[in-house]
Amino acid sequence: MKINFANLALPQAGAAVAFVLDGNKLTASAAALDKATKGAVKRAIKASRFKGKKGQTVSLLAPSGSKLDRILLIGLGKAKDITDMALQRAGGAAYAGIANTGLTALSVLADGIDGAKLKPADIAANIAFGANLRAYRFDKYRTTEKADAKPSLKTFKVLSKETAAAKRSYSSLAKVADGVYLTRDLVSEPPNVIYPESLAKRAKELSKLGVKVQVLGEMQMKRLGMGALLGVGQGSVRESQMVVMEWNGLPKSAKEKPVAFVGKGVTFDTGGISLKPGAGMDDMKWDMGGSGVVIGLMKALAGRKAKANVVGVVGLVENMPDGNAQRPGDIVTSMSGQTIEILNTDAEGRLVLADALHYTIDRFDPKFVVNLATLTGAIIVALGTEHAGLFSNSDQLSERLSKAGEQVEEKVWRLPLGDAYDKMIKSNVADMQNIGGRNAGSITAAQFLKRFVGKTPWAHLDIAGVTWSKADAPTVPKGGTAFGVRLLDRLVTNHYEKG
Repeated sequence: MKINFANLALPQAGAAVAFVLDGNKLTASAAALDKATKGAVKRAIKASRFKGKKGQTVSLLAPSGSKLDRILLIGLGKAKDITDMALQRAGGAAYAGIANTGLTALSVLADGIDGAKLKPADIAANIAFGANLRAYRFDKYRTTEKADAKPSLKTFKVLSKETAAAKRSYSSLAKVADGVYLTRDLVSEPPNVIYPESLAKRAKELSKLGVKVQVLGEMQMKRLGMGALLGVGQGSVRESQMVVMEWNGLPKSAKEKPVAFVGKGVTFDTGGISLKPGAGMDDMKWDMGGSGVVIGLMKALAGRKAKANVVGVVGLVENMPDGNAQRPGDIVTSMSGQTIEILNTDAEGRLVLADALHYTIDRFDPKFVVNLATLTGAIIVALGTEHAGLFSNSDQLSERLSKAGEQVEEKVWRLPLGDAYDKMIKSNVADMQNIGGRNAGSITAAQFLKRFVGKTPWAHLDIAGVTWSKADAPTVPKGGTAFGVRLLDRLVTNHYEKG
């Protein structure tokens, strides 16, 4: 779908979207549409339960007095409560309301709104951003899909009195959307297409944007002593990889410590010798969700030329149960020198992250490190699919992540850490064991990771419940969500960009 910006004027054909405030207060454009259609807008409102509340919609087909095919009214709620996210949701609703109607063109009347905190240009830009996010569709393998089952909408035009400024505002948001799209693509691909080497290859494409990309193979990781990560992948015919991505957005501040993001990249997880049940195992193609977020984030930051030094590291493995696979009872030595007793080969993500975290901190000495992983089913039991689990050794970093999550509606919920939980992963034969038992499964997994970060400010986001969605949301169609890309982009924007 192509997104355009043009001067504000009533469209003469296709579909039009106008906005209504709480109490059915029409925006100027909605009022103009009502006049042009001889009161059809107000009649439609009166004939429905539409009140202009946030998220409400009402549609008019072939309104009289106009050549328009359809008018879609979207409620924005109270003017003082209109935020960038509310407008993004409205943009997503505009797209979803017209996309499958058979119409090919849509014009959104993006008025300036009295009492709103956002400028008209930002209103227009955020509507376009929301539509862009909602329009994502992973359909590359649908070869027999009928034309009438596909979205018909080809052009999404945003009409504004501040067209040039809206374009400028949107340009940066569009780069974030590019990162979101990449993450959704990677998470949606089947495991015969995305495996460690092919995912590393996709990451290397970021070099076109100025990202420095290095790929470590198994021999290099063996020399570095990454026994924890390599142990996970030893049952697969696919070679394990580690990808190191660097964005130097402060070239004149080379000594400026980077911020770092680390992702779990288990491209397919059978559970290994501790084999998972067959039902639902196909979902494990997105067990690389954490790495997908980090790669998408790096694309977003580089695309919009973020003024920050950023490192992204992803550990990529495939967890398979062949004759060379890691066994329950094995003991491995991590890059940090700490030994780990393997009690369950399906608790593999933390092993990958252990070496990736240590490597990142040892090599780059970052200001902080945030890791993302579809780490535990226990986090879904605790938080469902509404929040990601947040664990941290830094109150400041935790608060900043929580705030950024609220701002982009990618919410996180902090859970505790402590010595009592740490004792649950004590091993009788090694420095630690890789599981802590049935209780507090997400917390003991986080405690395990904490042993590899030292005094570096660190946060762990368990995204197992939010990486994939079975239902559409205003700006997130069902499937891969790319949860974390916008959150971490906002974190960098809020606190770590200079100039």
